[in-house]
Amino acid sequence: MILEVAVLNIKDGASEQFEKNFEKAESLIISMKGYVSHQLKKSIEELHKYILLVNWETVEDHREGFRKSKEYQEWKALLHHFYEPFPTVEYYR
Repeated sequence: MILEVAVLNIKDGASEQFEKNFEKAESLIISMKGYVSHQLKKSIEELHKYILLVNWETVEDHREGFRKSKEYQEWKALLHHFYEPFPTVEYYR
């Protein structure tokens, strides 16, 4: 199993709407091949900062499967306009 880690910095004043959109977007990632589980955690110190943890069976399930899917295009439309700057994604064993 692989852990995808993304630190999400959300534009000022947009956290509430980001959380609502994330609730809609969850069903997209859950439906993907190789998806195991995920957690979205909000920082206590910086209210515009979140960490997204997604467990995948393989890195390819995320990079090739999810990121090249029509579901990712929907995910992107729901969430990507909230990020500033765009998050870096890292993978861990």
